[in-house]
Amino acid sequence: MNRARVAAAVLLLVLSLCTARPAQAAAPRDASAVERIAPGVEYRAFTLTTAHGPTRIHLLTVDLRHRGVRAGLLYPGAVADRAPVSVMAERQGAVAAVNGDFFNITEDQHPGVPATGAASGASVLEGRPLKAAVPEGQRFGGPLPPGDSAEDVLGVGTDGRARTGRLTLHGHLRTARTTLPVRGLNQYALPEGAIGLFTSQWGSVSRARAVCGTDHDRAAPCTQEVFEVTIRHGRVQRTSTTPGTGPIPPRTTVALGREAGARALRSLTPGTAVEAGYRLASTNRIPFAFALGAYPLLKDRQPLPGLNAVTAEPRTAVGVADHGRSLRLIATDGRESTATGLTLAELAGLLRSLGCDEGVYLDGGASTTLTTRDPVTGRATVRNTLDHGQQRRVPNGIALYALRPNDGSGEPGRAGSG
Repeated sequence: MNRARVAAAVLLLVLSLCTARPAQAAAPRDASAVERIAPGVEYRAFTLTTAHGPTRIHLLTVDLRHRGVRAGLLYPGAVADRAPVSVMAERQGAVAAVNGDFFNITEDQHPGVPATGAASGASVLEGRPLKAAVPEGQRFGGPLPPGDSAEDVLGVGTDGRARTGRLTLHGHLRTARTTLPVRGLNQYALPEGAIGLFTSQWGSVSRARAVCGTDHDRAAPCTQEVFEVTIRHGRVQRTSTTPGTGPIPPRTTVALGREAGARALRSLTPGTAVEAGYRLASTNRIPFAFALGAYPLLKDRQPLPGLNAVTAEPRTAVGVADHGRSLRLIATDGRESTATGLTLAELAGLLRSLGCDEGVYLDGGASTTLTTRDPVTGRATVRNTLDHGQQRRVPNGIALYALRPNDGSGEPGRAGSG
């Protein structure tokens, strides 16, 4: 029996464990052959039959122990920016990719305030904090399952192992006379009464959205009590009573306050020496090399209680297996053709059936996108059925990298860097 047949037989056996739990997932009706996308990265597709109908599953299996294989943040170049998954994957030289976190997609409730396109959760790029999480009431996407937090993330540590965790921002503005707490970093919504920092990685979109809504109501009006301070080379350069717009130069930090945060910032006058500092504190001992917002479904191989078992949608999910040494990246079809998608409870069951110890879900619906690199053209090819046949522009995702086969020069070529 060849390798592809062995893999198919194993997957059929593992997935059959779900047949006794029809609310979670059923056995595949048909299973395609395994495609080797790169050494250590494999793709396959199969159909699951559920109580509400069939859905097509697209699965990437990633061996992080394989030489040259790693995962990184798929990133359009700015926090407040978006691009199709395939475009970002090609730009970064990824062999495969999926979409990532939920994001600030619209601002119908705040006329005149532009949507930022920024992700809701925290993220880490190449070991450095990129942004922090918005308040839970400001998060886009459906209600969080019990016990989940807007600070939940999935990523890969500096030890090369995948894991989940939580990232909490700790920051400050320090002058000779006072220290002000900072509770935001490159986020589209600040907590009430808080000060947030924006760096050159934010992008050029207006910062006005950051002072709209409340900690519990995303649709609440924008506050009128606002103060912004621009700090360059360690000194206050200018101040403003309105949120700014346009790119932030390198080595420049913008501090934006609302309510009590705005009142505190008024003490920082032009010329004042200010030291700005921040970090994302992790619940893990090992720092993240990359991370993005993701919401737990599975812990210790058990689905979390209270997962929605009614609403089936296209889904994107990631499972962590083999004590963080392997990843399972999933995209499901839905909304198009006969595919129905999966409920969150079914998604958790599927991840467990694939041998995952932990599992999370990412943005779904029209955002769900999984790509692999075509071995002939080198282009990123979308493997799932897209909502209305088009890729949605998204703020981030997970990129997979691998060493290319020897090109004849005697040196293996890296597919790209994050």
